[in-house]
Amino acid sequence: MTELLELTDSILEVTITICSIAIAISLVLLFYRVIKGPTNPDRAVGLDTIGINLMALTGVIAIHLSTPYLNDIILLIGILGFLGTLATAKYVEKGVIIDRDMD
Repeated sequence: MTELLELTDSILEVTITICSIAIAISLVLLFYRVIKGPTNPDRAVGLDTIGINLMALTGVIAIHLSTPYLNDIILLIGILGFLGTLATAKYVEKGVIIDRDMD
């Protein structure tokens, strides 16, 4: 039984390491897309995907630390990413984020 637990722990450690490396590489490539993106919608998609990758990285860290306390942070990153995507989409569409119409 202990051999099975040790095997499971080693598989989990290898998987966490591989996932962390893949997410880090993805974040570097996304930062490049945000900086050098040919158009503003490409930059917006890059920022949105960075938020998703940060959520994934936080989830991997939560699994590694065996703690449920990081779930609130994952939800917070998701909410802020959604609001940022809405603001960026409105800016790309209209050119302003907050309309100041005093009718």
